Formats: sequence, C-alpha cells, structure tokens
Amino acid sequence: MEFSNEKPIYLQIAEDISEKILSGEFKPSERIPSVREWAEKIGVNPNTVARTYDTLSSRGIISNQRGIGFFVAQDAVRIITENEKERFINEDLPIFVKKAALLGIDLKDYLK
Repeated sequence: MEFSNEKPIYLQIAEDISEKILSGEFKPSERIPSVREWAEKIGVNPNTVARTYDTLSSRGIISNQRGIGFFVAQDAVRIITENEKERFINEDLPIFVKKAALLGIDLKDYLK
C-alpha cells in the first residue's frame, strides 16, 4: 500500500479497509486480519494499525471480540455508505461544482 502525505496514514488505512468492506472482500461478520498481521502485510507500525482499528471500531464499522479478533460489523456497509455519501456531498461535490462553473461546464448536460 502506498501512502500520501495529504492525510494521516491511519486514516488512509481505514479508507482502504472500508473500500474492502464495500467491495465485498471483507464481508459482514467476517474476521479481519489482526493488528500485527495487517501491519506486516502493508509495512507499517502495529500502533498505526491499532489506531486504525480503534477509529473503525468507534465508527461501528468493526468490532473487537476479546481474545478472538476484529470482525466486520453486520451493518458496516450501510455505515460506510452513509458516511461516504455525506462526505462526498459536503466536501467533494462543492469543489466539483465550483470547478465546473469556472470552466463553463453546464452540469445539466451531464446529469442526463
């Protein structure tokens, strides 16, 4: 996994895991790799992955079953989808609309 300097690594890892859940690579109720396994796989410090898992847990996307590991929450797809739609509408879309207006692009032509 390659990281950018635009946002913290733990958030980039969280986005990657969320994408894997949305794509079906990680399914609801399925165990995901341990902190150490994931850290080794992507070449980061285990503390970074632990922070990622804490973030995903606090969002209700994964849950920790003590002594067993981390699992994808039953409604993880819904949670991720709702959060991503909100982020897109509030962050990405305004930038897109502004750029289209500056370039003289009529969005009505593309909404058909």
